[in-house]
Amino acid sequence: MKGTNLGEFEEYVMLTVAILNDDAYGYAIQKEFENRTKRRVNLSSIHATLFRLEEKGFIKSKMGQPTFVRGGKRKKYFSLTPFGVNTLHQAQELRKNLWKAIPKIVLQGKA
Repeated sequence: MKGTNLGEFEEYVMLTVAILNDDAYGYAIQKEFENRTKRRVNLSSIHATLFRLEEKGFIKSKMGQPTFVRGGKRKKYFSLTPFGVNTLHQAQELRKNLWKAIPKIVLQGKA
């Protein structure tokens, strides 16, 4: 297993995989990510991140059945591993703790 640090883009991709649940494959992840973040992203960036996350043990993949729509090509579907779910919970908790530690006056938006 490669290093287990989770980058921001990796976290967003993992969250998108979780949102899509059983329909999380490259193109669907790209479109859902773009829709939710209002950020354009290349499919190759999504694929590279998915493979990196799989190497780290955060997600796993399986091949779907061939379809007529794709000319018999199979899709590769991704899902979170228990380790990935735990890592997302830890990232969420870390962010909450950091936000709680900011003095209220800092976030009051001084003019």
